[in-house]
Amino acid sequence: MMSTSEQQLSLPDDLTAPQTKLVYVTLQSVGEATASDLQDLLGLSKLSLMPVLTSLVANDYIVRTEDGYACY
Repeated sequence: MMSTSEQQLSLPDDLTAPQTKLVYVTLQSVGEATASDLQDLLGLSKLSLMPVLTSLVANDYIVRTEDGYACY
């Protein structure tokens, strides 16, 4: 298993909005997080964060889990 520092983070080419990229890469890095965790980590308001999460889920980039959100 790779440590977090050794993981290769990748970003889909069609993610263009800065906040969307930030949320996606953060979830890749931490594995799974709640909306509150992401809000604290990224300094985003829930009003800004929730549409990004909804869009990422709707476009199958991330999944909604029992405990929050995670990358595939």
